[in-house]
Amino acid sequence: MPKVTKRVVDALVPTGKERFVWDRELPGFGVRQSRAGVITYVFQYRVEGRQRRFKIGRHGAPWTPETARIEARRLIGEIADGRDPQSWRFECRGIPNTAQLCTVYVEEGMYACKPSTISCAQGCVENHITPLLGTRRADTLTRADIERMMRDVAAGKTARTVKKGRRRLARVRGGKGAANNALVILSGALNYAVAQKIRPDNPALGVKQYPGRKLDRFLSPVELARLGDVLAAATALGVESAYALAAIKLLILTGCRKNEVLTLKRTFVDWYHRCLRLPDSKTGAKVVHLGAAAMRLVEGIPEVVSNPFLLPGKKDGTHVTDLQSVWERIRKAAGLEDVRLHDLRHSFASVGADLGDSMLIISKLLGHASPKTTERYTHLFDHPLKAAADRISEQIALSMGETFVQQDAATDPQLPRDIHLAAHVRAKADPVLGAIVQTRWVDTARAAKCLGLTVGTLQTYRWQGTGPAFRKVGRRVVYATSELAAWKSGEVGTFELSQAA
Repeated sequence: MPKVTKRVVDALVPTGKERFVWDRELPGFGVRQSRAGVITYVFQYRVEGRQRRFKIGRHGAPWTPETARIEARRLIGEIADGRDPQSWRFECRGIPNTAQLCTVYVEEGMYACKPSTISCAQGCVENHITPLLGTRRADTLTRADIERMMRDVAAGKTARTVKKGRRRLARVRGGKGAANNALVILSGALNYAVAQKIRPDNPALGVKQYPGRKLDRFLSPVELARLGDVLAAATALGVESAYALAAIKLLILTGCRKNEVLTLKRTFVDWYHRCLRLPDSKTGAKVVHLGAAAMRLVEGIPEVVSNPFLLPGKKDGTHVTDLQSVWERIRKAAGLEDVRLHDLRHSFASVGADLGDSMLIISKLLGHASPKTTERYTHLFDHPLKAAADRISEQIALSMGETFVQQDAATDPQLPRDIHLAAHVRAKADPVLGAIVQTRWVDTARAAKCLGLTVGTLQTYRWQGTGPAFRKVGRRVVYATSELAAWKSGEVGTFELSQAA
């Protein structure tokens, strides 16, 4: 048994078999030559009655016979102190990488979340976290790694197109919102890792998110009138699904969330107490109280036999699912292209605040689990502030020798037309859409017949701007019967309703 030196190591020749050369002076220290001829320095020892072999390193910089011998002596010291040099390696074998940790967290740590929340989390892990940090061991992640992931997702480095099936593509875009979501999911997974003693801390804590956009869009009375106009025209002409139009009306008349309306079943309607009893929602089971207008709308929705949903879809046993595409056509016709479906819920709250209802009442109507959620509408409850601002500014104006005369929006002829219309809509007895939905609409052929003209003549009038008022709903041109009668009698001029509004 020779002493392991550089000359001995260099003399080793591959034989196609594994072999060991043990050092004569230092017990347990030796050289291993693999079948392929790769030379590795090893240290063999016994701990707790079991023999183990520690791999020091492969021959070559920085490992030489001298440096490997020094490392072997250090390992002997650890064993003498009762420590196993390979214990950390055995512990690391059970530590998952980031992708595995996030998968376990979604499957086991989010057991109390709703299926939709879990599905979104899975998509975030697959699309953003795994491509960037998936192979990193979970206990080695640092704050710098997480901040780099945030920047990469925000810059769109994870953007791609994924084929989900036949004629179905999913487009992953990334962006700042996706980066914030990825941070929330990863932070939850790291908290789960701390609880499972996989790592001692959560480096995601304290990482700043990108500032979010607060999309608080509320429909004014004028805009509500335009929306009611288009909904009435679309309903009368049948250019859109009657159930999809009913869903849009329910959204604004109840303040419900989109999925709460779309998945609504007839068994959830309490006809006697005039409310909806939802067994599940974003905040759990809740009761949605229906106003008279909303109740009339629900009662007027025709029932489809063997379909449990209030708003049945195209296939048997399904509900309406293509509401977004319908809404995009409706809002375009109404000139409300920046309004989302969820903004109808905000508008419901704004009308309630404008009518003087308290934040507590609106919170209950919207089904908010926490009053803090309703605080986003606090700027609507500023009537005392406006009154104080009026008094103060009026006093200052008087002191400066100026006069301040308040005008009535409903009677002052000098105020803009929009304010007159707003006051008119506000004064209506019917809530939200008012009597506008009672307007009768006809297409070009029927309008021409009512006026005793040909379709070509009416089209020429429209092109020249000399015909009766009209509105475009999608690709259809429609006329209100009241406007036809007024134009025929010569009481009004010619304009396009969408432009006039």
